[in-house]
Amino acid sequence: MTNAVLNGLVLVLLVVVLAPRLRGLRRGPLLWTAVVMVVLTAVFDNVMILSSLVDYAPDKILGVLLWRAPIEDFAYSLAAVVLMPACWVTLRARSRRTDPAPATDEADS
Repeated sequence: MTNAVLNGLVLVLLVVVLAPRLRGLRRGPLLWTAVVMVVLTAVFDNVMILSSLVDYAPDKILGVLLWRAPIEDFAYSLAAVVLMPACWVTLRARSRRTDPAPATDEADS
């Protein structure tokens, strides 16, 4: 299985599972976050590849490169853009359910 197939499957699974959590979020901030993440991934992936920290097996990548970074590497950034806001919404909803009700003082009544 190539990296592109694996990344595609994971992204589709994330979107399908997390779509209900993301439904109420504004799209603009998510889009801008995705743009920033893709730009940062392009910069840092290329730095790591040029400094020989990372190497890719040619038979595992599609061969589509953005400078030297394989296009499949950008799936991780997009997964983070989907996963992190969904985690935030889930944890915030959970904390609201578990917060105790404000205490009332019976003596003041």
